[in-house]
This record gives sequence, C-alpha cells and structure tokens, in this order.
Amino acid sequence: MIDVKNKHITIAGAARSGVAAAILLKRKGAIPFLSDTGEIRSDFAEKLHKESIEFEENAHTEKAMQGDFLVMSPGVPTSSSIAQSYLNDNKPVFSEIEMASWFNRSPIIAVTGSNGKTTVANWMHHTWTTAQKEHIVAGNIGYAFSELVDQTDENKDVLLEVSSFQLDHIDTFKPTVSMILNITPDHMNRYDNDIEKYAASKYRIAENQTSDDWFIFNSDDNRVSGFAKKLSERENAPKMMAFSTKSEVPNGAFIQNGQLILRLDNKEEILMDIDDIALPGKHNLSNGMATALAARASEIRNEHIRESLRSFEGVEHRLEFVRTYNGVKYINDSKATNINAVWFALDSFNVPIVLILGGRDKGNNYQELESQLREKVHTVIAIGEAREAIKNQLKSTVPNLTEAETMKEAVKKASKTAKRGEVVLLSPACASFDMFENYEHRGEVFKQAVLEL
Repeated sequence: MIDVKNKHITIAGAARSGVAAAILLKRKGAIPFLSDTGEIRSDFAEKLHKESIEFEENAHTEKAMQGDFLVMSPGVPTSSSIAQSYLNDNKPVFSEIEMASWFNRSPIIAVTGSNGKTTVANWMHHTWTTAQKEHIVAGNIGYAFSELVDQTDENKDVLLEVSSFQLDHIDTFKPTVSMILNITPDHMNRYDNDIEKYAASKYRIAENQTSDDWFIFNSDDNRVSGFAKKLSERENAPKMMAFSTKSEVPNGAFIQNGQLILRLDNKEEILMDIDDIALPGKHNLSNGMATALAARASEIRNEHIRESLRSFEGVEHRLEFVRTYNGVKYINDSKATNINAVWFALDSFNVPIVLILGGRDKGNNYQELESQLREKVHTVIAIGEAREAIKNQLKSTVPNLTEAETMKEAVKKASKTAKRGEVVLLSPACASFDMFENYEHRGEVFKQAVLEL
C-alpha cells in the first residue's frame, strides 16, 4: 500500500468513480486534484466544493500533470494525453479500484468477463443475502469501491464487478476469490483491435493471487481455460474451480442427467435439478454455476445456494420483461453492449423476433450474429451512430432492415411490424453514449416508449 498522506494526487475523470476516489483520498490525508476533459455534472461539482477538493473541467491543464501519481477512472483510456504524460514521466498510474483496495479490510470476491458479470455480481448479492452473510456490492456496478471501502471489515465480504478498464492499472489488487466468466470481443477500440490485449487485461484479476486464494473459471471458454492451465503451473498458484455446461470438470460444477453437480475435494454432490434454476438460457446456467462456486469458496452452505439459484429474478436491463401488448412481448436487454451478449439474448428465444440494434459502435462484426438472425429475426431496426455499419453488414441477412432516429420511433416501428406471439427485443450490441447517458438511461427510455404504446 502506498502512503497517500500529504501526496499531491491527480484523478482523471470526474464521473462517479473519480469523485469517490478524490473524496476517499482527501479523507486519507492526500491533496487530490480532479481533472476532466468534459463538463462535470453539477451534483458532482457540488460534492467536490463541499469537500474543498480542487477540480478542473473541459481540459487537462499543466496542473493535472504535476501529481505524485495518477488515479484513473475506468472511462479514461490509457491512450489519453494525461495517462501518457504520467507514463512517459515514469510516474505511477493506478486504477480507482486499485487505489481503493489499499484501504480494504474485507475478503474480496471479484468477477470479470465480457458477459454476465453484472448478473453474477447481483446473483452473489442475492445469495449472500439469502445466507444472511454480511457483504457490500461495488465496482463496475452501483457504487464505486472508493465510496464503500471504509465500511469494510474482516467479517464482511466485498462483492466486486470488475471491468477490463479497472484491471488495466492494478498493482497489488488481490481478490480472495476471482472469477473469469468468458472472453469475447468487446471494447476493441480501447485495445488496438487486439483481443489478446483485451484478454490479458482480464487475466490480471488473478495476478496477485496465491495458494490461499481461489480462481473460478469457465472451462467451456477456450481462452479462459488456456489461461487457467498456465496459471495452475505458476508457483504458489491459487486453488482452481471450473464450471462447464458441456463436460465434467475435475473440481467445480458441471451438469449430469439434468442435474447440477458440485465436485469438490474429490467428493460429488447433487446440488439441484437445472430446471429449478430461476433464470432461463444456457448462459444463465453458467452464471448460476459461477455464483454457486463463489458461494462455496466463501463457505456458504448448499441450502442457501440452492434457494438463491431458485429465487433470483435477474437484473434490470438484462433480458428484462417490460410488458405484453397486442400479444407481443417487449424485452429490455439494454445492457447487451457487445455482439456476444446479443447472441446469448437471441439464443434465449424460440419465436420470431423484431430486434432493435445499434448505438455507438465499438468495432463490431454484426455478421457474427448471422446464424441467429437468419433463424429468428425477421426485422432489424437500426438506431444511433452504428446504423450505417449495421445496414452494410446485415442488409442481405434479414428480410427487413429499417432505421429509426429515436428510441420512441424504433418502438413504434417495432409495434407495427411484430405479430401476436412474437418478441420485440432491444439488444443493442453497442455503447449508449451517442444518444443516452448510459445503458440504464437507454433501457428506461425504451421501457417508457413501450408503456406509452
């Protein structure tokens, strides 16, 4: 841990994580300075004034370059001028989650992956609540770790959802239990369009783990299982648990005769019938297994895990049922911000679909959806900056491809096209920032438009 007392520390990015980091550092005796190239939200600016924290907006000035080290919000890329300035001067650059971890006193259970990490973080929250086990939930979900780290203690677990951006600049960050759910192309614009660079960032979640810790991984994902094999050969490697929907695993969770089996320390036990798991779809079977293994690693009893897998209702903006109107189901999957997430969403339905797709493109190859689109989707409604790319790539794949200027227009067009018994699915495969504040805002606008039909 770095002693921050009386250190001049610059924080880049004044959204939720950056503001929380600045306030935490001030509380710990540092002299923080917050810098953002955009405008700072008025409620955040008010918080900073109240804490007497200096900040600047609409530019990174020379003052921002003069900190002893830099703390990065996840929204600020490593390629940014401020990060490059510190790296070129050989001054330390840390992510907000790394800095917060210096003050942590709890076991950390951390989950990352291209898809499913929000579902698993919420499912863990539900499981820990069911087991009446004290915990806090933070990271890439709800609250920044910096906001809650002062509430940690050794009898309370921290459940963290962790993105690749948050792992890019860790140093001593060390989960007691770490999980990688899957790795598929996402945020390629931040990783030089190189999936190996993106994957390497995810792998860092286990970088500081030792044989006292657990590493839980998806053995159905070739990249992840390849990394797990290498990790297991490392000196003082963490203990391993795998999960698979396709085959038996030596230690972990798998399916046999329609039952979820836990094989731990060479003992096998039937946890439950997979038909009793609350959330549908093969991807949620994987998410449920990951949750169950994390709970077991945290000494939660099977009866609580079973109850949690049966009763979890899912996450807002992730395959969320909005309403049935004129016999058509409307589903909000605004959190699907990459191609793989949309593939899983389409895989969850066996009826004809009208798909609302688009937003700010992150270098997507929409043709990876071809098999699902040909089988299930009769109409794609393209929105946002990605419209041209979607049209160019999918014009010969789906029978009908149309555009909409707004979400309201997209929903109206969808309602005219969809027939009784079909589904209208918002599953955008893109970031939301071209039209909305974030994916939650996009989902809320979609739901409002559906309720107004």
